[in-house]
Amino acid sequence: MSKKKKIKQEKTTTLVLGKKNWSTFGAGILSILVGYIFLAKGSITTAPILLVLGYVVLIPISLILR
Repeated sequence: MSKKKKIKQEKTTTLVLGKKNWSTFGAGILSILVGYIFLAKGSITTAPILLVLGYVVLIPISLILR
């Protein structure tokens, strides 16, 4: 009896980021940095808004856009 070997093929997924992705990602990083600067200065309204905008909105959008 001969056993058949199963050939395991791996599919690689590449993440291709364009200019729109990088600019949105940069805006997210900028929003996060400015949010931390405002947080260091004691802002209790502007800092959380900028941080949430960067972490929850802009960075994920930059990864989802095509």
